Amino acid sequence: MQPHRGTTVLVLGILGLVACPICGIIAWVMGNKDLAAMAAGQMDREGEGNTKVGKICGIIATILWILGMIAWVLMMIVSLGAAAATGAASGLGTL
Repeated sequence: MQPHRGTTVLVLGILGLVACPICGIIAWVMGNKDLAAMAAGQMDREGEGNTKVGKICGIIATILWILGMIAWVLMMIVSLGAAAATGAASGLGTL
């Protein structure tokens, strides 16, 4: 039987929330694999709680990162559109 990696998954999930979204994705994937191995009896179930919490933190971190990226793209589109509109409006006044 393999030893559990619950603490590792939990730390990666927390790091995903706080500092690095890539760690959240890694925690999500590792958590899925480890929980499947625990259910199959191939991994020690002692760290199941930490693994579940780490996986959930990883999911939340990933969703927040995706929402942040969407917000950033929308802000860029709006600001570029506003800059283009301002430039077009100021160009009309010089004719």
